[in-house]
Amino acid sequence: MASMAILTRSRPIIRTASQGHRCIDTFPFLSQEAQLAEVSSAAIPPPAAAALPPNPVSGSQMYTNNRLHSGSTIVPLSLMQQSASHRIQSLAHTLDAQGLIDYFSNWMTESKWMDLKQLFEFWIRSQDKNGKPNKPDVNLYNHYLRANLMLELPVKDLITLVHHMEDFGLLPNAASQNLILKAMYQSKDPAAYLEAAQQLIERMLEIGRENKDSLPDDESFDLVIDLHFRANQADAAFKYVDFVLKSGYTMSLNVFNQCIRRCIEGNRLDMLVSIIERCKKTEQNKKVIPSWNLCNQLADHAIKADNSELTFSALDFFVKWIVRGQNVRPPVLLSVDEGMIVAALGTAGRNFSPKLLTGSWEVLKRSLRESRAPSPEAYLAKINAHALMGQLQNAFASLHEFEKAYGKSIDGEREELFSPFSSLQPLVLACCTNGFATLDTVYYQLENLSRAEIPYKSVAALNCVILGCANIWDIDRAYQTFTAIDSSFGLTPDIHSYNALIHAFGKLGKVIVQVDSWNC
Repeated sequence: MASMAILTRSRPIIRTASQGHRCIDTFPFLSQEAQLAEVSSAAIPPPAAAALPPNPVSGSQMYTNNRLHSGSTIVPLSLMQQSASHRIQSLAHTLDAQGLIDYFSNWMTESKWMDLKQLFEFWIRSQDKNGKPNKPDVNLYNHYLRANLMLELPVKDLITLVHHMEDFGLLPNAASQNLILKAMYQSKDPAAYLEAAQQLIERMLEIGRENKDSLPDDESFDLVIDLHFRANQADAAFKYVDFVLKSGYTMSLNVFNQCIRRCIEGNRLDMLVSIIERCKKTEQNKKVIPSWNLCNQLADHAIKADNSELTFSALDFFVKWIVRGQNVRPPVLLSVDEGMIVAALGTAGRNFSPKLLTGSWEVLKRSLRESRAPSPEAYLAKINAHALMGQLQNAFASLHEFEKAYGKSIDGEREELFSPFSSLQPLVLACCTNGFATLDTVYYQLENLSRAEIPYKSVAALNCVILGCANIWDIDRAYQTFTAIDSSFGLTPDIHSYNALIHAFGKLGKVIVQVDSWNC
């Protein structure tokens, strides 16, 4: 009935509105009474399973699509870029040269190389406050070149930009050309630019005769040397190193380290010694020191090659590092491996190098810092080195130090450490180098030392003389020295004293005398 009432009320209104109205639809009007849709109970979720409001932290779709989300923006990217370009363009119209430098300084720290490049290009097309075209100086233009270098502009294009400096009446200085050399060094194929780099250096030297600012500086030669090393052209690189040292340029630490590595790899040790010595003689290069690890590599290679000069240079670098570590706050205590020092002492003895011997012992003392005595191997290496060089007085002085440090060792260890047949054999051979003349000299020196204000008496030293007499078949001197241990020096012969005397008599087959000597 309610639906019929609606129809009866609506029909008169339609008729009175327009008598000539024609209905589009040919069907009779249907009932328009609102009814609730029937929904199955299965589609209604239980109250416990009702969805919670979306969590902003969980990254729900509602929040990620929000217009305030950082990933979306109201302003299109193209419009933002256009506005940035307009901002740079407006800056170009308002800045003078000093203001441009200030902006460049800030943007370089922030690595805004593209902005720097665009600002410079807009600026040189603009006019200053007097209506004249802006003209850069060399410093400004070099900033522009650096920006292009950082943007990885090809080498040939960077060279073209340098040539365009002439359009502004500018002459490229060393910094301008260094950017080209740096681009060559950073290229994927440095060997392709070797000839161009050489020509560039020659041109800089030629132009520099008239304009000092165009002369190559320290960085110029560092770059060209690095370029040749990177292209595995060591010979050409060393020619530039020679020129650098001759002309008074400063060699960078990087180039110095490269020289050491390449000389070690190519076994060019004499060349490396020459480079190091020439650096020491120049004020600007004498402070260059390779890294600690590289010093170890250098010393190890020099010792294996038995090169005393290079070994001394490596130890000299160690001393500088140790002193440098002691002077910082808090101090850094650096120490050289004692085994390496022992090997260096052996190198000193074989090469008759007193300088290396003294230097090695100095490095060892600095490394130990009086925390303990040097090892027996270190003392024996020092004694043997002095003996090989014929420095008998220094050898026996070192033996005295050795006895003070290890003279009270356990009997078995002491016998081995102070044996003239093994550990002290080089000293024995040195005592009989010139026959009985050397042996007599050594004996009288030991006798004088025993009567000194601070007396030095050593059975080990006298045993070396006894065995030395045996080596030259002088039994009488051997026996006299043996008896003098007790009578003149007030000491007691040890096992090595008897063995040395037996060895002397054994050379002549005097077995009976041997037995008598043993029984006495």
